[in-house]
Amino acid sequence: MTTKTPDLNAESTNKNLEAVELIKDASNFLRGTITEELLNEVTGSITADDTQLTKFHGIYQQDDRDLRKERSKQKLEPLYSFMIRARVPGGICTPEQWLAIDDMADTYANGSIRITTRQAFQFHGVIKKKLKSTVAAINQHLMDTIAACGDVNRNVMCTANPELSNIHHQVYLKAQAISDHLTPQTSAYHEIWLDGKKVVTEPTNDHEPIYGKTYLPRKFKTAVVIPPDNDVDVLAHDLGFVAIIEDQQLSGFNVTVGGGMGSTHGDPKTFPLLAHTLGFCTPDQVLEVAENIVKIQRDFGDRTNRKHARFKYTVDDHGIDWVREQLAERMGVPLKPAHEVKFTRNGDRYGWRKNQDGSWNFTLFIANGRIIDNDDKDPLTVKSALRDIATIHKGDFRLTANQNLIIAQVAADQKPAIDKLLHAHNLIGSVSKTRQLSMACVAFPTCTLAMAEAERYLPDLLTQIEYLQQKHGISERGIMIRMTGCPNGCARPFIAEIGFVGKALGRYNMYLGGALNGNRLNQLYDENINEARILKHLDTLFADYAESAKKDEAFGDFVIRQGHVSAVKHGIEVNIKSAI
Repeated sequence: MTTKTPDLNAESTNKNLEAVELIKDASNFLRGTITEELLNEVTGSITADDTQLTKFHGIYQQDDRDLRKERSKQKLEPLYSFMIRARVPGGICTPEQWLAIDDMADTYANGSIRITTRQAFQFHGVIKKKLKSTVAAINQHLMDTIAACGDVNRNVMCTANPELSNIHHQVYLKAQAISDHLTPQTSAYHEIWLDGKKVVTEPTNDHEPIYGKTYLPRKFKTAVVIPPDNDVDVLAHDLGFVAIIEDQQLSGFNVTVGGGMGSTHGDPKTFPLLAHTLGFCTPDQVLEVAENIVKIQRDFGDRTNRKHARFKYTVDDHGIDWVREQLAERMGVPLKPAHEVKFTRNGDRYGWRKNQDGSWNFTLFIANGRIIDNDDKDPLTVKSALRDIATIHKGDFRLTANQNLIIAQVAADQKPAIDKLLHAHNLIGSVSKTRQLSMACVAFPTCTLAMAEAERYLPDLLTQIEYLQQKHGISERGIMIRMTGCPNGCARPFIAEIGFVGKALGRYNMYLGGALNGNRLNQLYDENINEARILKHLDTLFADYAESAKKDEAFGDFVIRQGHVSAVKHGIEVNIKSAI
């Protein structure tokens, strides 16, 4: 097969390109006028073009939407601040890094730490004059923010489970290597944020060997997973590496491509998709596979319509065989056939568990990933507890893809001291199985895309859902519930057993039928509904589940078997309300 690689420089003159493509093309490898904007004290914001570019540096401009109308009445500009995302490849950080993150949250941000659904840290409420010092502090502690956002490969995820200690370490190193290999090479990041030597030569003298001058058409997400766990929801990613273990040794990886969650309300041409399996690669082929898959998307992804620009659409439009042929041509050798793989679950294992090497780990439930000391009404002091634990912990911390935290590799003789701190801060208690499986995005008040509440609302809705489960005698059956404030899908709601996607304030689309192992999309059950209608639906569904479910039948499997929704075969069916 012979293919023609597009001329990326020629693309920059195409009048049909998205505006963001022109911004990237003129940015001098992501510089723009960011440096000048940081010095502008007249406003707390930065220009629209630079707002697009700072995403590549791990920074989103936001404002407090709770105060937007009031400030407008007072003829004040919105209360601008910035979200900064720190990459944590594979989700592992040291106690020393944790203490630094804790300090930075108080020094530069709003006092809270947020664990994202992709194993990264987020700081919220950073004002413009503190941006540079915050990014510098993050880098000082051997982390960074570059490529945490933007049209590049983002934080590389990895199964967090420490019980698989020997295999996990090998797989984690591959995740770290992928992250390093796909990190943008522009010197703009060090120049702007870390006082690196200013590049004054022509833009073409800076170089991006993988991405090119205009980077990718859209964001790109990669995950590495160790079956039978699917805690990273690998099939929801653009690129996945599924570890194949034979005779207790890592023999290689199945490669998956074309997953993604986002869609747009009212646009049937947009939809979530699960990834296809491309083939099998050996450990020494991983970086070559990753690089060339990214290059395929660089060369063939849609740069004229950002709603159609994700790699999932490139794969869906051209077909998996085309991707396989493209990769084989670029590598000079085809991938071997994929191995058979079975996933069993995508949740976390809570509480104390023993590792293969005799150490222990404790998985702590963090409601929607927000680490903060609450007020007197809710006396949990999660942030203080983890700070106290980090001062004595000799192992590591692991961020999970479900927004939880593992205190990992705890020596046996240290376990009692950490357990004592967990009890002292009231962090060992009963949390329902359904709540343990829940997840929500940030949404209001800071996310610019939010149409409805998520993080602030889901805990209260879960309390009412737990009551309905108790009413129908199904409290011991955990149901995976995920909520997002918009259809961008950051909390991966389209693979939940029950998904809620914000449509307007107080109103959501409700989806049913995802699987607990992350290998099935759900389907629209009802749209634009309020809380009363949500609870009415769930009351009826739970009554049927209690009466008619088979032993150990998961809720997502039940609603399909019982005919409440159809089994989705392709993502285009997700937003079509079931006719049965």
